Amino acid sequence: MTYVITGSCIKDDSCIEVCPVDCIHPKPGAPDFETAEQLYIDPAVCIDCDACVEACPVDAIFAEFEVPEKFAYALELNADFFAELSTAERTAA
Repeated sequence: MTYVITGSCIKDDSCIEVCPVDCIHPKPGAPDFETAEQLYIDPAVCIDCDACVEACPVDAIFAEFEVPEKFAYALELNADFFAELSTAERTAA
């Protein structure tokens, strides 16, 4: 299981600050932070600690299996973000 950030995210970085494994992106100062509509959790790195859920001021983070139906699109959106990031990193290398 992993956690997923939904579209109600306001890009408040409190979840980034509490994440012990640095799996929430993009980070403030990253080139894509300003243009990103929301933040995303890397499922390959997330350790399911729940710290981000507690820190989120707008309740935008859910366990993958508890994402409300109205936010079901967030599962694919999150996966797409990291697929694109991975492709960009491989191209830059």
